[in-house]
Amino acid sequence: MIPVHYYLILSAVMFITGVVGVLTRRNAIIIFMCIELMLNSVNLTFVAFSSYLGNEAGQMFVFFVMAVAAAEAAVGLAIVIALFRNKQTVNINEVNILKW
Repeated sequence: MIPVHYYLILSAVMFITGVVGVLTRRNAIIIFMCIELMLNSVNLTFVAFSSYLGNEAGQMFVFFVMAVAAAEAAVGLAIVIALFRNKQTVNINEVNILKW
């Protein structure tokens, strides 16, 4: 059996990779993928603790986080498509919707 701290280390690496991607990248699609990576790292942590403690509550949280991630992906993709149609770019620096 794999120790729980291996899962937590992997989850931390995934989360840090997602945070670095969100902070450094300017492409909206890559930013959404990094947010998904962070949500999946949280899911891994929930499942690891759920298995370690023998409690199913963590797996229920994973179900709700996955539902939120699916909604975020759908809404985020719709926003990216709308911005691309109006501004012809998905670069965050070039898109300023507050300007006329």
